[in-house]
Amino acid sequence: MAIVVVGAAIVADGRLLAAQRAEPPELAGGWEFPGGKVDEGESDEAALVRECQEELGVLVEIGERVGGEWPLGDDYVMRVWLASLVSGVPEAKEHLELRWLALDELYDVPWLAADLPVVRAVEFMLREG
Repeated sequence: MAIVVVGAAIVADGRLLAAQRAEPPELAGGWEFPGGKVDEGESDEAALVRECQEELGVLVEIGERVGGEWPLGDDYVMRVWLASLVSGVPEAKEHLELRWLALDELYDVPWLAADLPVVRAVEFMLREG
């Protein structure tokens, strides 16, 4: 059974929040959706809210799910939701940098390979309204 990782596609004012990984070394510098592993007994949505509080210092509201399960190597799958900020301003507590990307800037950062198809799906959802 695959280990579930959750990701938040946080959108505010038509911009998507991208987070630059600090670790592990083989992923450092790549850009991703904030999020992390789901703990045992925790729902995906609760894990995503917790991870956004830990990583970014914000409270988010979970919205529509983006696609199904996105593969992350052999042992992991990623589940992503659109999210909006309820309170707080995102801070890079566990990342090197955060950037708000407009629709025409979505590909201005080197996304991690596993996140790229999700970026395309989010772009489609945002363009469709």
